Amino acid sequence: MKSKLLAISATVAILAISGQAQADLDLAKKSGCLACHSVEKKVVGPAWKDVAAKYKGDAGAKDRLVAKVKAGGKGNWTEVTGGAPMPPYSPRVKDEDIAKLIDFVLSL
Repeated sequence: MKSKLLAISATVAILAISGQAQADLDLAKKSGCLACHSVEKKVVGPAWKDVAAKYKGDAGAKDRLVAKVKAGGKGNWTEVTGGAPMPPYSPRVKDEDIAKLIDFVLSL
């Protein structure tokens, strides 16, 4: 009985995680992020898995990335983008949505 409950709990947790990931991807699409990014591969900007790997363990990464997405800029990924700048997303995308998107990217 206990093993069945653990299996059910694990399944529910996986479904909740995948549901949240889908919600985050939907927000990214609605916000225009997927025009230049994807989770797995470089488009114009770097793949989000590469971003997550670059900033893994960096305690200040979230705040810097939120600021970069809000204001736009270039220079952090020149070798990947060929110098293409990231446009500013604030105020078009709400600050709390930008923070959610950065949390999603860093969780990959």
